[in-house]
Amino acid sequence: MPLMTKLAQTGRVEALLKNPDRRAGLEKSRTDGFVLRFDGIEGDCHSGLTRPADVRTIKQYPRDTPIRNVRQLTLLSVEELSQIAAIMEIPEVKPEWIGANMVTSGIADLTLLPPSSRLQFPSGATIVVDMENEPCRYPAEIIASHNPEQKVGFVKAAKNKRGVTAWVEREGTVAPGDAITIWIPPQRLYGAAAA
Repeated sequence: MPLMTKLAQTGRVEALLKNPDRRAGLEKSRTDGFVLRFDGIEGDCHSGLTRPADVRTIKQYPRDTPIRNVRQLTLLSVEELSQIAAIMEIPEVKPEWIGANMVTSGIADLTLLPPSSRLQFPSGATIVVDMENEPCRYPAEIIASHNPEQKVGFVKAAKNKRGVTAWVEREGTVAPGDAITIWIPPQRLYGAAAA
């Protein structure tokens, strides 16, 4: 019995970005396409089957412990970027400024997609949503350098709008303009979490 449900709604790839060297900074540059491999985006600094544990996993593992890389890609949506900019009262928030790999359109509440949702592209390439990407101070500093007149800070404005992180389940290519088929797992509340 199939577990995933295909949504009638589809999305679209609006932009793809990568950065081969994280030491050069958080900002990424636009590219005409991706080759997705099991270890992530070919040529991007966040590729790899493993990554060092960081502040996001500090309660589970000591910093720099090798762990599975489920943050191979960062996705944002055009719609949520516009909402963040409106809250901050600035003209725009560019995906380049906040380390995005993929910008989508047409996926309602992208940031709230359930973990384990699959996003599938025409080549067959498929990525799996790990979880919501919490806003942090690094992109906030970059945005502030471009918009010193902002009225609300990025961390507050981007709460539940910062997009998601994902990892590659099936290899393939992705290009701007590609349709995105959305598959979601069953939705249930975990009762023990409320206890």
